Amino acid sequence: MSKTLDRLSLLETFVRIAERGSISSAARDLGLSQASASRHLQELESRFGQQLMRRTTHSLALTQAGLDLLRDARSLLSGWDAIREKHGDVDGALRGPLKVVAPVALGQLCLADIAADFQMAHPKVSLTWDLNDQPIRFAEEGCDCWIRIGSVPDETLVVREIGRVERLVVASPDLVDEYGPVTQSSVSDLPFVALSPFEGGRIGLRDAQAQDLIFEPRISVATNNIFAVHRAVLKGAGAAILPRWFVQADLDAGRLTDILPAWRAEELRINAAYLPAGRQPKRLSSFLQCVTEQVALVPGIGAPEPR
Repeated sequence: MSKTLDRLSLLETFVRIAERGSISSAARDLGLSQASASRHLQELESRFGQQLMRRTTHSLALTQAGLDLLRDARSLLSGWDAIREKHGDVDGALRGPLKVVAPVALGQLCLADIAADFQMAHPKVSLTWDLNDQPIRFAEEGCDCWIRIGSVPDETLVVREIGRVERLVVASPDLVDEYGPVTQSSVSDLPFVALSPFEGGRIGLRDAQAQDLIFEPRISVATNNIFAVHRAVLKGAGAAILPRWFVQADLDAGRLTDILPAWRAEELRINAAYLPAGRQPKRLSSFLQCVTEQVALVPGIGAPEPR
C-alpha cells in the first residue's frame, strides 16, 4: 500500500470512528479488526502529535483538535471521491455512500419518495436518510447534505435554496362555525395552535397587494412538532399557520378550511447545506439537482429564486 493511500486509509478510519462513536463499530464497517482500527487511530495521533479522541471505558469523545481534523478529513475524502468518480468509474455510474439529514415532516411525507426514487435510479449509491428537526453539528454528524426549513446556523457550510414553502391560516369547519365568519379584523379572536420556532406571540400575514396584517393571537397550544399542531387543529383546538403541502389533502376533503384565502404567512425557504469543496462528488450534486427539480412539483412548494 502506498503512503498516500495509507494516509487516506488512516483518515477514513478516523472519520468512521468519529461517526460511529466506537472503534469496534467502525472496524466492522470497514472490514478491519478492532485492533487494526485502534492502531490506525494511534498512528494518526502520532503523526499529528496530539490527542484526537478521549477514550473512556464506554465512550469516545473528539478533542478540539479532533473536531478540527474531522472537518478537513471529510473535505479531503470527499475530494478523493470526486477524483475517483471522474477517473476510475468506467461505467460512469454514481456510487458510494450518501448521508442526508432532513426535517422530519417534509423528509417523511415528501422528500422520502424523492430520495428513494433517486437511490433506485442509482443502485450503487448507498443512501442514509436521517430525519431531525433540530440544529445539528455538521462536522460531527457525518452527513453529506443537510436539508433544513429556514436558516442554516453554520457559516462554514455552502447553503443552496431548493424551494419555498407556501403557508396559510387553516382551521376546522367546527371552529369556524363556533366563531362565525373569519375576517382580517376578527382572526385575532380565534385560539391558535403555534408551531415553534416559526410562530409565537405575533403573527404576520401579507396579501397580494403587499399589505401587512399583524396580530397577537391567543395561543391555546404551543408545540415544536408539526404533527401535533395538525392533530390539534383537526380537533378544533385552534387555528394554525401550516404549509400547504402538509394540509392540501385536508383542504380537498373539507377537514380543514383556508380561513383567510387572500392572506399568506411569509414563505419559508427550504435550504440544502453541504461542505465547501472544489469538486463535489457527482452523487451529491446529482442528488441536489434531483431534489430541487422534484420538490418544485409538490403542491404548495415553489421553485427557489434564480441564482
